[in-house]
Amino acid sequence: MNRFLKSVGAIGAAVILVVSCNKDKEEIVPGITLTSVATAQVQWTGLAVSKENKLFACFPRMNTDTVPYSVAVINGDQATPFPNADWNTWNKSLTPQDHFICVQSVYTDDQNNLWVLDPASPLMQGVVQGGAKLMKFNPATGELLQRIIFDDPTIVYETSYLNDVRVDTQKNVAYITDSGQGAIIVVNLTTGKARRLLSMHPTTKSEGTIITVEGRIYRTASGKIPSTDADGIALRPQRDYLYWHALTGRSLYRVPTAALLDESLNDSQIAQRIEGVSQPGPCDGMIFDAAGNLYLTSVEENAITRLTPGGKRQVMAQDAQLKWPDSFSIGPDSALYVTTSQLHIPKTERTEPFRILKINLK
Repeated sequence: MNRFLKSVGAIGAAVILVVSCNKDKEEIVPGITLTSVATAQVQWTGLAVSKENKLFACFPRMNTDTVPYSVAVINGDQATPFPNADWNTWNKSLTPQDHFICVQSVYTDDQNNLWVLDPASPLMQGVVQGGAKLMKFNPATGELLQRIIFDDPTIVYETSYLNDVRVDTQKNVAYITDSGQGAIIVVNLTTGKARRLLSMHPTTKSEGTIITVEGRIYRTASGKIPSTDADGIALRPQRDYLYWHALTGRSLYRVPTAALLDESLNDSQIAQRIEGVSQPGPCDGMIFDAAGNLYLTSVEENAITRLTPGGKRQVMAQDAQLKWPDSFSIGPDSALYVTTSQLHIPKTERTEPFRILKINLK
């Protein structure tokens, strides 16, 4: 993919991209089967599959103050709160660090730990003090293995919305996007120290893209056109590059993880290492497979696409069932799992269940 990359310069500089994929030349991968494996009547976003092939999903309080559970084990159309009902109970009288408030993302790392990212901002109206947190659980037993509270207002702002997470178990570091206030947050999982990076850089900000899906303009519940910053995130299998994409944007970027981890570098110096990868259009979730293919949820196209290591854009699946494909996970069977969140459809007009769909990879 390197021949398609171009540096995007320092903070405040104009962003110039070399488009790696031409949609007129995109390939459709034949023989892909799209299978519905689970449904829900409650909106989910994040998805994780453990090595035991256990499905986890999270149900954020984005459009409602109440959800029956925040994190659950999914089996068909049945959901069991994880790790227990108490963790999934929230009201303002409870201690925020001991309860899920508004879980946006779940993720399984290569050591089969389940990570739960809680931006703690119900209805996206402000972070509950002491509630924003990253937690590591044993997916089999539900034991809490680690909890990092983001209580420093210079790291997670009151108007932040922690969106997605990737974990490098070799370096013991987590990378998190802030889609509310545009930044990459890097967490040293050994010390618990977090650093907020690229908070003023245009690559972590919305591009003002108006998203249209199935003839509908994506709007908030109040009818406003959203502006959503750095959202999807992906870590290359070699752990050498971190990729990200603003939801209301068309551009995909990457930066060497070595630059993010070098505490001697300031934001301007890190920005010099950012590269524009391609312009795949609005996408929500992203994930790499072991072969280095990058899968993207192409929300405007009701599709799942991928960028190959050589820079080709391929359509893996395109189907009406993929109503706002949201988040990915790759299972122990090497299949790709994806949630649908129907974000473009007003709550009162949704007639279909939310789905988890599965495709074989080739």
